[in-house]
Amino acid sequence: MGQLDLRRLRLLRELRDRETVTAVAAALHMTSSAVSQQLAQLGREVGAPLLEPHGRRVRLTPAAELLLRHADLLFEQLEQAQTEIEAYVAGAAATVRVDCFATAISKLAVPAMRRLAVTEPTLTFQIHEANTEEALDRLLRGETDLVIGLDGDVRVDDPRFGRRPLLIDPMDVALPAGHPLVDKPIQLADLAADPWILPPGGLCRDVALRECAVAGFTPRAAHTAENYDAVFALVRAGLGVAMVPRMCASDPGPDMVVRALRAEQPRRQVVLFTRRAGDRVPYMRAVVGALEQTAETFSAA
Repeated sequence: MGQLDLRRLRLLRELRDRETVTAVAAALHMTSSAVSQQLAQLGREVGAPLLEPHGRRVRLTPAAELLLRHADLLFEQLEQAQTEIEAYVAGAAATVRVDCFATAISKLAVPAMRRLAVTEPTLTFQIHEANTEEALDRLLRGETDLVIGLDGDVRVDDPRFGRRPLLIDPMDVALPAGHPLVDKPIQLADLAADPWILPPGGLCRDVALRECAVAGFTPRAAHTAENYDAVFALVRAGLGVAMVPRMCASDPGPDMVVRALRAEQPRRQVVLFTRRAGDRVPYMRAVVGALEQTAETFSAA
């Protein structure tokens, strides 16, 4: 076996994760033929074919699966070395990049940064708003250091990520202030006839549809909105009801009431994702600790 090219090894890992050459090419801004050529060259370096035809696509050979098991360990070690070298060069000062969904910026990331401004004053931060899938791609590419995300079916078994549960965020219902049920215990089935405001996609929409189905109805989507300021404006105008994360509705304001459900308690889990070697230096442990403390404070509120 000849000397292996790490860039080609990364391409092979991308193919495992994205399943098609076309998807790899699109993600890495390459042509499909360039990806195929690089993988073919890697096969020549290894001395065994790494891809085989599978219908109109290709799939990994047993040799490729074997190589990837070693590649994952190799990249984890390289990442650890890079992290420790960066920490050594930075000394006490470092910049930590954090990707998170919108609500987590105000509820978790900013309060944690305020804590760290006292305990770790030389640290600086770069916050990037992103959905969990996008943020995990950036984490793998080394474009961010930590991801505060939502744990649905997102790469649950991916061994390259460390996962730390931060908090359970209950899903409540938001009602217009004049709704006849605002002063009564509420079950989802009580809202079957109401117009609903639903997100256009994503985990929160999935949770709402699933829980309503369990309650025996399909919600009538009168409006769709992803931004919760827009959702709350629609609710306050009396245009529908909505299932909302408690993190987003901790201060409902006028003309809207937020109620916990009497029997069901839908929820979503907020998770801190790191690369496997991503929290092995002191300043990263400090950031993780501050986020965990902030999450505990929020959960106790």
